Amino acid sequence: MSHMPQRAALPKCPNCAEPVEPGDRFCGACGYDLSVVPALPQDPPTLTMDASGRSAPDGTGWPVAPGTDGSGTPAAVHLPTDLPGTDSGGSPLPAPAAGPPAPGVRFDRPQETEEHRQQTPEEHRQQTPEEYRPQEPEEYRLQAPDPRVAAEPATPAEAAQVCVACRAGRVDDDGYCENCGHAQPRERDHMERESGPIAAVSDRGLRHHRNEDAFTVGHTALPDGSPAALAVVCDGVSSATRPDEASLAAAQAAGEALLSALPRGTHPQQAMHEAIVAASQAVNALADEPAGAREHAPHQNAPACTIVGAVVTSGLLVVGWVGDSRAYWVPVDRGAPSARLTEDDSWAAQMVAAGLMTEAEAYADERAHAITGWLGADAYELEPHTASFKPDRPGVVVVCTDGLWNYAETAEEMAEAVPLDAAVRPLHSARVLVGHALDGGGHDNVTVAVVPFPALPQGAGSA
Repeated sequence: MSHMPQRAALPKCPNCAEPVEPGDRFCGACGYDLSVVPALPQDPPTLTMDASGRSAPDGTGWPVAPGTDGSGTPAAVHLPTDLPGTDSGGSPLPAPAAGPPAPGVRFDRPQETEEHRQQTPEEHRQQTPEEYRPQEPEEYRLQAPDPRVAAEPATPAEAAQVCVACRAGRVDDDGYCENCGHAQPRERDHMERESGPIAAVSDRGLRHHRNEDAFTVGHTALPDGSPAALAVVCDGVSSATRPDEASLAAAQAAGEALLSALPRGTHPQQAMHEAIVAASQAVNALADEPAGAREHAPHQNAPACTIVGAVVTSGLLVVGWVGDSRAYWVPVDRGAPSARLTEDDSWAAQMVAAGLMTEAEAYADERAHAITGWLGADAYELEPHTASFKPDRPGVVVVCTDGLWNYAETAEEMAEAVPLDAAVRPLHSARVLVGHALDGGGHDNVTVAVVPFPALPQGAGSA
């Protein structure tokens, strides 16, 4: 059975000796003020005690300690090494083996020789430090850390990330608040980027658990020195495995291909075709995963995404796409007509092209967004679509995923959503368009790039 701890004795009142509770300010028996600091007791001198426990009076003779000369001077002290040692049976200990010390041992003093041991204390005192350390090694082998390293200031630890929801809890390695459990925004949940005169914004939306869109924007110069701007937007296929990786790989590969081909003098339409092929190869490479990597998702398709891109020069506009991400033309003069520059690779578009359904009927069907073309290892034969235009007036190209055009499907609706100053404030306009989709419900990831036409010189940006 367990033993209960004994309660400590209660303190007593210094006036009446009645017990009092800890924290009491007055004695319950006599009313004594317990907060009064009692006077310190007298400190009598320390008395020596004899063997019987009685104090010894002055002049008492003390017995002589054995091993002394009778005058109180102690005998010479023997070091442990001066006395012969024995084991537990009383036999002498074996002599230590001669040789160098064990490795890794640190000696803070030199080893004494037999000559040093035989010297008297007076002879030791007469020796100089140099004479006493004839065998001191040049450098000791240190087993402990170098004190110079320990003296260096430690690198300050990174400040812990604070939850964006409760502003109190620390965020763990998995991205959740340890206080309220709120999931923290990932790096790709909201992205904004400007590159010279063009800009793009991507947002996770209000319903998806992650952002599966990606984009690339950039600007360069053609061989004649004229400016060229580009934007690539990709939408990961949610029914496939790792759609976020697919969209990111495709956007990066296409952007790098365009920035490499255009300065060499490759025609923008040919450069766009090559960029889509490069993006397709990058997505296909994601399917080359080790055996057993898809055991947890055996029924999912290979990584896949859609792609749409635009290249703008001083007098030419080129678009390219695979899937249902779109590009729109919106002129600065809103009195001129706007236009949709791409045709979807989707079930709805096929129904309209075949004359089987009207556009309103097709896009009202639940199968409307089933795509018939995409980038991925399990896609049908790759057929990049490209088209060239020569607008006769300034405007902007809106390159976006269906997360935006679901809320501004027609060219007229898109023109109404685009701010009037989009050509001079592309970043602001991209933010407004993402906000338009979020205000509409934000059911999907939203990504949009705004590219002014004609291409502006390098260094121009949002006002």
